Order: sequence, then C-alpha cells, then structure tokens
Amino acid sequence: MIKIGLAGFGDHEELYGKIKPALRLPTYSGHFSIVEIDSSFYAIQPVRNYEKWVEQTPEGFGFVVKAYQGMTGHLRGKKNYYDSKAEMFQAFHHSTQPVINGGKLAMALFQFPPWFDCTQDNIDILLDTKELMKDVPCALEFRNSSWYTPEFQDKTLQLIEREGWIHTVADEPQAGTGSIPIVPVATSPEMTLVRFHGRNVGGWNQSQHPDWRNLRYLYRYSTEELEEWRDILLELEKSSKVVYVVFNNNSGGDATDNAKELQAMLGIEDQGLAPRQLDLF
Repeated sequence: MIKIGLAGFGDHEELYGKIKPALRLPTYSGHFSIVEIDSSFYAIQPVRNYEKWVEQTPEGFGFVVKAYQGMTGHLRGKKNYYDSKAEMFQAFHHSTQPVINGGKLAMALFQFPPWFDCTQDNIDILLDTKELMKDVPCALEFRNSSWYTPEFQDKTLQLIEREGWIHTVADEPQAGTGSIPIVPVATSPEMTLVRFHGRNVGGWNQSQHPDWRNLRYLYRYSTEELEEWRDILLELEKSSKVVYVVFNNNSGGDATDNAKELQAMLGIEDQGLAPRQLDLF
C-alpha cells in the first residue's frame, strides 16, 4: 500500500481555500490519509492538540510526528526547556499518547541535522535515541551525505535495519555534504517513509537568507520526475507493507498539486477519507 500526504495541514490554501483554522484538518483529511506534523519539531505539542487532531480525523488516518529539535541535536546553544534528555523524551511520549491510543501514529520522524555526520559518537546517539523511544515506530532521516558514501552506505543501511529504524528515502537538492542522495531501499518490512523536499539547488544552503525556509522548499516536480518516482515507489512497495509519501515542497503551493498528480499516476483512491464538504466553502 502507498499512502500520500503533505507536510503540515495548516497552510495549504490551494487545497481548502480560506477557511477557519479549526476546519483545515477535517477538510484536509477528505483528500489525504496521512499528514506530517511538523509543529512538533519546534515544540513538543500539548496533549490537547493531539486529542483534537485524532478526533478530527477518520479511522485509518495516520500521523507522521516529527521529533522535537532538542531530540535531534538541532538546538546548538538555543534554550532547551527540559533539564535532561530523559525528561525531554518522556515529554514527547506523553504528548503523543493520544495518537497512539487512537491507533493513528504511523511513526515518529527523526530528521538529524546537516552536521550530524557518520561517526562513532553519532552512531552511539542513534542507539541511545532508539532505546529511549521504546517500541514507538521511528523513521530516520539524515541530512549529511557521509552516511551514504560508497564506503559507508551498506553499513548505514545495515545499522538502520538492525536497530529497527524505518529508512527515510529523501528526494532533495544535490547540494554538497548537507544533502543526501536518493537511496530507495526499505529496511523495514512494515513501512518505509519517502519525503519530497524539492530540487531547488540554489535555495538549499541559503540559511542566511531572511526567508530561507520558503526559499529552500520552492520547487514544483514535473510530470516526468513524478513518473520516475511512481516506478520507484512501486518497487519499494514490494519490500514494505506501507510506503508513506510526504510532500514537503510547500513554499509555492506546489505540494498539493504534486501529491494529487502522483496519486492519480498510482491509481490511489484512499480508503477511509473524511467526507468532502467543499460545497460549504
């Protein structure tokens, strides 16, 4: 099975127009059966948020919850509101419990930063992180190419598989060590995660630009590029029961159109979608 969705549900006017924030997720869930929660990267979300989101979505809907930035080493001197690593992970577990109880947690996503390179110290961090996450399904995404050099790629994939991580296959600009190549390999028979970040090479490393987040993900995939991915996804589906696909190229409103086009190419008619009430808007 291949399930397609978008990163975030709150900023896709091209999908649902100008509607009240409270109506966005229910409307979104009439089009896609999964969503990536990225607000959890910036702050561990209150339990009430997850309770509301679970209630607003139909049975069979899935959440990919991005790990808090303190859990992936992104803070680098910024204030961490938790006194210990154990407390931080415990807070994340507590936060996401409503999604687990509701049977709607697809996975937690651990996206490590560009400076997280292939070293023994960082391997130890991966081992410790996986232990702290207990039995929660966890996807692993790198942003440093050293993990996929000819010398280390096979060992990286073996490590991911051995430790029970879900491999994240990323499509992103090939822009130096701070990006990774497409490595379409499944390490879990249960699930694989694919994330589309766009291919804006010029915008990828512009972290000093005042609007760098939008610049980085400003890209529209062509039909030809999506056709290539259709074939890759069908191959991945042979190795994993569910392939979760998330479009993160949100900056220009392209994620929705690209996701819809790929759904059509794959002949996906998602089961369990919420009823569409577009006539109300």
